[in-house]
Amino acid sequence: MPFEKLETITVAIEERVATITLNRPERLNAYTVKMGAELLQTLAQLDDSDETRAIVVTGAGRAFCAGMDLQGGGDTFSDDRAFDETRRLEQRVQPWNFNTPIIAAINGAAVGIGATLPLQWDIRLAAQSAKIGFVFTRRGILAEAGSTWLLPRLIGMSNATDLLLTGRIVKADEALELGLVSRVLADTELLAVARATALDIARNTAPVSVAITKRLLWRQLMTNDPRAAKAREDALFTWTGKQADAAEGVRSFLEKRAPQWSLSPARDLPDDLLDGA
Repeated sequence: MPFEKLETITVAIEERVATITLNRPERLNAYTVKMGAELLQTLAQLDDSDETRAIVVTGAGRAFCAGMDLQGGGDTFSDDRAFDETRRLEQRVQPWNFNTPIIAAINGAAVGIGATLPLQWDIRLAAQSAKIGFVFTRRGILAEAGSTWLLPRLIGMSNATDLLLTGRIVKADEALELGLVSRVLADTELLAVARATALDIARNTAPVSVAITKRLLWRQLMTNDPRAAKAREDALFTWTGKQADAAEGVRSFLEKRAPQWSLSPARDLPDDLLDGA
């Protein structure tokens, strides 16, 4: 999908950092099936390229995403065909299997799917004005996007139960206290800090090391046996230690210069170790 033909989001790439902006500000970036398809396909396209080292997602205007667009009225959540198409796309595009880190820069309201989608990503930063709500029970439905699995693992069962059952809105400082976001920033600083974080990854970290770490973190959430988790980690540590990037990481540190990484996530990941039990 060419980036210039996108209708509901925009994409800008600079210094190997991609910034995706949800771009329906007149509707507080309310989510539509079209937006979902464009967002997921764009994330997958960026992840397929070694030229993209990190992705930032934010919202245009005064909101991140005000949830599902409710202009369809009472039938909003009953269109099986639209949701089936979305779910088929989600089966193919799963951010926890990506190699590229995704940073959510949550500005203003993030409710409904605007709150659940960032759970699938890696780092969540919030503006001081952010208001986050899993409001599904207040609309007669239940939380989606895998959030009933993800949220308890991110913030604990007790806190997840509180947010998902009540559907209440939490402000940025409470979201930080709960561990829902990792930092709260002034509104005017949010996007700059998110981009700086992404740029730090792009400039200073080894692409394959980042890809393995990201995928391993998600994989370990699915492992109940700590011995199996450690065995997988040990095998991957041993593998990385024998690669060219490990030698380059040490040499560049000792020589006080920028590293020149040679391994590619597209070509060089040890999928047998990542996928093995």
